[in-house]
Amino acid sequence: MTVTRISKITASSSKSFQAAVDEGLERANQTLRGITGIDVTGHTAKVKDGKVTQYRVTMNIAFVLDD
Repeated sequence: MTVTRISKITASSSKSFQAAVDEGLERANQTLRGITGIDVTGHTAKVKDGKVTQYRVTMNIAFVLDD
């Protein structure tokens, strides 16, 4: 039997939403084993002087628990 757990994280990047997803997944891989998927649940951005300065994503990361 396989049991999967979900962790919710928020990641950011000054480049793009995709870069924020990539950075969040890279960081999660340093701590979590057995990641099987992600579900991006939200996109937000920080704006300064009318320009986007930071892209943020919230995502659920699914991973299989060890036996």
